[in-house]
Amino acid sequence: MSDASSVPIVRTVAELRARVSAWNAAGERVGLIPTMGALHAGHLSLVDASKARYARTVATLFVNPKQFNDPADYEKYPRTENEDAAKLASAGADLLYCPNPEEMYPDGFGTNVNVSGVSAGLCGGTRPGHFDGVATVCSKLFLQSGADGAFFGEKDYQQLKVVQRFVADLNIPITIHPCETVRDPDGLALSSRNQHLSPDQRGIAPALHQAMIKAASQVAAGKSRELALNEARAAILQAGYDRIDYLEIRREKDLSQDFPVGEPARLFAAAFLGSVRLIDNVPVL
Repeated sequence: MSDASSVPIVRTVAELRARVSAWNAAGERVGLIPTMGALHAGHLSLVDASKARYARTVATLFVNPKQFNDPADYEKYPRTENEDAAKLASAGADLLYCPNPEEMYPDGFGTNVNVSGVSAGLCGGTRPGHFDGVATVCSKLFLQSGADGAFFGEKDYQQLKVVQRFVADLNIPITIHPCETVRDPDGLALSSRNQHLSPDQRGIAPALHQAMIKAASQVAAGKSRELALNEARAAILQAGYDRIDYLEIRREKDLSQDFPVGEPARLFAAAFLGSVRLIDNVPVL
């Protein structure tokens, strides 16, 4: 398939569909890895997961303006196409799709995909319009590529649930494959944002996951949610985090806040170290 030194790059829907159509004609099924670039080992683990299931793997690289509620964030988001292409080649991806904004949102574009329910609160509460942008661009990527499956990390669990919801609701013929969060040895979830942490902040960062694991195990053992979360908040701030955006337990299947004890749940958090916003989630077993 791809060699270790290069990965073909296409930039238009027509080119992408031509490649996928040729593979389909040869009886080859296709996995898709949607990304905004600045790739790390977590993204590359999705390539591995796709290669284990599908004959061909397409990665996409598009910094999507519609999912940034702050234009300054969009402008400063890292653009590292050459480095990302080299990483994808080494990982064994077969194709990289890098459309420009005009290809994705041509003049007169007027459609917005809005997913209610699972998009409420958490990151949806603090980043207005973010999940509309995610749902809109992913809808386009799925339909542009005609891929058989798409792979998403569970670190962005709310995003995963949004994607699963609109795929089911709109009958889009693609299988969504959740993949476990990839972490550094100290527990910090891999993220493109981690590169912005200072050495001191990087030393503090794992405290978020540590506090979450402790709180989740306490709730699973019967401690009240309120008490466990209050103790976790105190531990996160005492460790050196500047502020907590949210720390909540939600039902796993639909992210609702009110649900009976004993149902599968997850603990979700977002917190700031300086200007760097880190997110994580862990199961409450």
